[in-house]
Amino acid sequence: MFLRLFKYLWPERYLPEPRQADPFDENPAPSAPGGVGVLLVNLGTPDAATPRDIRRYLAAFLSDPRVIEIPRYLWLPILHGMVLARRPRRLQPRYAGIWMEEGSPLMVYSRRQAEGVQRVLNERGHTVQVELAMRYGEPSIAQAIDRLRKQGCQHILTVPLYPQYAASTTATVVDAVAAQVGRLRDQPELRFIKRFHTDPGYLDALARRISDYWQANGRPQKLVMSFHGLPRYSIELGDPYYRDCLETARLLRERLGLPPEQAEVTFQSRFGAARWLEPYTEPTLKMMAAQGVTEIDVVCPGFVADCLETLEEISQECRDAFLGAGGRQFRYIPALNDHPAWIESLAGLVDNHLQGWPTRAG
Repeated sequence: MFLRLFKYLWPERYLPEPRQADPFDENPAPSAPGGVGVLLVNLGTPDAATPRDIRRYLAAFLSDPRVIEIPRYLWLPILHGMVLARRPRRLQPRYAGIWMEEGSPLMVYSRRQAEGVQRVLNERGHTVQVELAMRYGEPSIAQAIDRLRKQGCQHILTVPLYPQYAASTTATVVDAVAAQVGRLRDQPELRFIKRFHTDPGYLDALARRISDYWQANGRPQKLVMSFHGLPRYSIELGDPYYRDCLETARLLRERLGLPPEQAEVTFQSRFGAARWLEPYTEPTLKMMAAQGVTEIDVVCPGFVADCLETLEEISQECRDAFLGAGGRQFRYIPALNDHPAWIESLAGLVDNHLQGWPTRAG
């Protein structure tokens, strides 16, 4: 604002030299099409398994009005007065229990996915720049977009790493990207992948992950497909997430050749007192054990990278609940992570959405 006022009040000789070519050149050089960037975005994770880092992450995550749809004047005092005062210390041992030598599992596998997509696209002859961002925490969306722009990217495809669409996940990524680009004068062209819950490559990769696991370890009596939960009122307001989850589950079951009675859909990670999508995962596992089901495998199709909700909540808490209720064998099938079939499928999904952009040299 001051520079703009200065420009109008003072002679041009006192203004700084322009940083680029004269914008009023009557014979400008032809404009270049600009490079192409791919922005992969996952949810986020604490930087370290400490109460301080967990608190910082939760403060950003749970402050998003799309994540907690409660009026700000009611929710923020609860968040800062109760949740952030207690929850980080309770979560610290859980995060510490899943932490890898390289860091948070979600970060480790998300980085491997970004590196893998970059490699596959290069092998396919594309000249694109792939960057990873986290919706909450670092590397931030702002940092990733800045890196892409510094590499000359005038076209950016954003890929939220959520197969099923929800306003509290995919939409908030769109919000953040749009807000960041909205600050720019020369904005890049944007595309977004809304969902990929029925994408053949994604489903094939899931089926391959499960089939490989069964080939090595044998089949269970039942397969439980546990998706992250969502408040029921979100669906009543028009969120298509529940439908997306059921479509993924049906298509995955068909690929595996399982009859309906051998596969169950459940929802996990309930937060707060509101009624969420049902059936809930842990109570369902206990009920199965009480009904005589002794062997189950659990897979989480909505998570493309393992994290606290899969490695701790499912693989440890739900395992203890099932075995404690009388079950004999509980196995968690890992997320897609950096499985080669998933890396190829994710690169293929990106490739399909780059059509028409200048991704090839020459």
